[in-house]
Amino acid sequence: MSQTFQSIKGFYDILPEATPLWFKLEDTARRILSQYGYNNIRMPLVEPTELFVRSVGEHTDIVEKEMYAWEDKLNGDKLTLRPEGTAGCVRAVVEHNLTYNGPQRLWYMGPMFRHENVQKGRQRQFHQIGVEAFGFEGPDVDAEQIVLLARLWQALGIADVELQLNSIGNAEERTKYRNWLIEYFERHVDILDEDAKRRLYTNPLRILDSKNPRMQDMCQAAPRLLDVLGDESKKHFDGLCNILHQAGIAYTINHRLVRGLDYYNRTVFEWVTTKLGAQGTIAGGGRYDTLVERIGGSATPACGFGIGLERVFLLMQEYGVTAQNQPDIYLVNVGELATQKAFTLAERLRSMGLKVVLHAGGGSFKSQMKKADRSGARFAGIFGDDEAAVDELTLKPMLGQGEQARVSFDQVASIVNAG
Repeated sequence: MSQTFQSIKGFYDILPEATPLWFKLEDTARRILSQYGYNNIRMPLVEPTELFVRSVGEHTDIVEKEMYAWEDKLNGDKLTLRPEGTAGCVRAVVEHNLTYNGPQRLWYMGPMFRHENVQKGRQRQFHQIGVEAFGFEGPDVDAEQIVLLARLWQALGIADVELQLNSIGNAEERTKYRNWLIEYFERHVDILDEDAKRRLYTNPLRILDSKNPRMQDMCQAAPRLLDVLGDESKKHFDGLCNILHQAGIAYTINHRLVRGLDYYNRTVFEWVTTKLGAQGTIAGGGRYDTLVERIGGSATPACGFGIGLERVFLLMQEYGVTAQNQPDIYLVNVGELATQKAFTLAERLRSMGLKVVLHAGGGSFKSQMKKADRSGARFAGIFGDDEAAVDELTLKPMLGQGEQARVSFDQVASIVNAG
């Protein structure tokens, strides 16, 4: 017996029945990103491992335990399947000097890879849209990206998502806050779980993001980062809040929101839903003003976010959003002359902008009509020898009301588009 194969755990197939809704999600995002002046960039799936160690952070979960990393047997290079997109985008901006002529608004879309526990809304190969803006210092671009996401949710038919905001200040302010946190957590070390104890002296801010029920009250009572912000950081955050207020965007300040990557500073934000259980964050991001310089470029302010497409897809389904990709015509062809001319007719109709499925493989008229019905086509195009002899086609509506009609080839497109 020959061996059969299955996809690897956490890596999955997106089947044809699901792709129309994926197209709707992706096409809507492309349209809105274009409205805001963001240009597409496409980076490799594989980057140097050191890029992520230096940018994402050596003591993050991603670098410590989630990356698919290996040494290339051909040349000894240390390589990694990208676990997120910002580092690779920044690498491309630096390598190609994209900000030489001024600020850049960029976006990308594609798969990312993390060795995580597989659950609903969390896969080991997952898809993101990433949006990055380089060269903008003020809070207006932070606000622009948040408003862009609000417009996207509305266009996709998604409601009841909450915007959560925080500011994590600059490096000096975070160092001061980090010391406060360590002192605070040391006083409550008996409550900390093993993961929190591991992070206590390497990345204490991430303890605030713990989902452990035993630690919630203790984390809620922890010192607040906003209380140690200096004047410039406060001014930036207040400016962002004012713009969002003027734009009519509601938000909640979440003092425990720190995001999981080392490169963030000042603004951090997440869009959160209660409809997906534990995987409630559907988009998140913030500023990373020091990252470009950290990986070899000149000092460049930057801000960006990532959208978890699997989670947004699940949320669209939750709200009953649907999409279809049915053909306009299923072309039934019976008879010697009709079969000879059917291929040319199908191409002619496609040149008119119609989606046409040409029946292949022969079969009786009855069997072909059954396949036309199963195809979901709006019309069956019945093409027999009688029609073929005079360049006509019989159109039979397959959905809803309508009368069967025999028309010339030139009339087909107007009738189908009107129907």
